Amino acid sequence: METVKNAANYVVESVQSAGATASKEVNKEVAKDSDAKLSTRANAAVDALGDKKDEVTHDTKADVYKEAAKH
Repeated sequence: METVKNAANYVVESVQSAGATASKEVNKEVAKDSDAKLSTRANAAVDALGDKKDEVTHDTKADVYKEAAKH
């Protein structure tokens, strides 16, 4: 039963990581957009950093759950 729970948690964390990755990429593009206002670009850059942190956190949790599901 614990293996199933760990596998499910792995999937959840992987999906959340993918969402953070997508958001990070969008924010990076906005930050690079020379047509956007400076405040918009700055906010997007800050948001991209937050998304990167979330991405790493979810990846780490996913790896832990993946290893736990193997045992």
